[in-house]
Amino acid sequence: MALATTIMGDTWPQLDALLISTLRNAERILCVSHVAPDGDAIGSLLGMGWILRAIGKNPTLALQDAPGEEFSFVPGYADIVGEAQVTAGYDLIVCLDASSPDRMGSIYRTADHVAIPLVVIDHHVTNTRFGHINWVEPGCAATCQMLIYLADAMQVPVTGPIAQALLTGLVTDTLGFRTSNTTARVMQAAMRLMDGGGNLVQIVDWTLRRTPFSIIKLWGEVLNQVQFKDGVIWVTISRAQRESAGVDDKESGGLANQLVTVVGADISATFNETVDTQGRAAVECSFRAKEGFDVSKVAFALGGGGHPPAAGCTIAGSLDEISKRVVAELHEARRIGTLMQTAEQKSRG
Repeated sequence: MALATTIMGDTWPQLDALLISTLRNAERILCVSHVAPDGDAIGSLLGMGWILRAIGKNPTLALQDAPGEEFSFVPGYADIVGEAQVTAGYDLIVCLDASSPDRMGSIYRTADHVAIPLVVIDHHVTNTRFGHINWVEPGCAATCQMLIYLADAMQVPVTGPIAQALLTGLVTDTLGFRTSNTTARVMQAAMRLMDGGGNLVQIVDWTLRRTPFSIIKLWGEVLNQVQFKDGVIWVTISRAQRESAGVDDKESGGLANQLVTVVGADISATFNETVDTQGRAAVECSFRAKEGFDVSKVAFALGGGGHPPAAGCTIAGSLDEISKRVVAELHEARRIGTLMQTAEQKSRG
């Protein structure tokens, strides 16, 4: 299959015929999303599964990391399999909400899968276009929003399980419609999904209003070490602190989202001590930014990805070394953002 990149515009024209025909003609389809799956990963994976079933397919839905129990209410949750259930016998792979191939983790095995056509559907501005067909739309607030337009193009109603799955991703990736990319089009998409049976109250209750006590304990341990300087606020989280609080590896409970709400903070970061896939010391970095500031460029330069207001990466090295180096990069991003805002204000008189 030849490389073809489809980038949607604001008018949402007819989806590329090659993408539609590829999905319709495939018989054995593997759908995968990213490691450490969030609501958009799970919602788009399950939503794609229901869309494909509606056109007569029986896809395999796979994740390297088990989805959190807070998403168990989404129809099809129990159908998600792990690495052990993934074979080499597919004629199409669909990668959802992942900006680079490594984000598929152990589900994508080069030896087994490199010759299989790969479709990438993603909304991250840092997407590396690593598929045979790439549909990348940074103008969408979530990959789940993109799948509404895919369902329309394939004449599949966005109702029932599809609506619930896609609304889950849209709600969680916008933090309950509070992020700066929550446009009128996003709200129209949400209304369509609600009209189709998506239960907004249930989704918000399960995904945004539940915090495990272990996370509260972790925050209590680390927040006395929080640092705040020149518009950047950050905190480091050691493995020992997570173990003491009873929190799983890499988990921080969305602390970066909370830190960026601090008055005067334009950029926030959490630095989680971990180990990489080769067993080396590493740090998982999570960044958030207020409107007008861009953390995606920092994440991308460090091997990660994301959006201007929310991005991240994992870097080999010690917690102290990495946090110091990356905070310097975040201060530079904040400086650039401030200069750009000042120039824009001057241009408007």
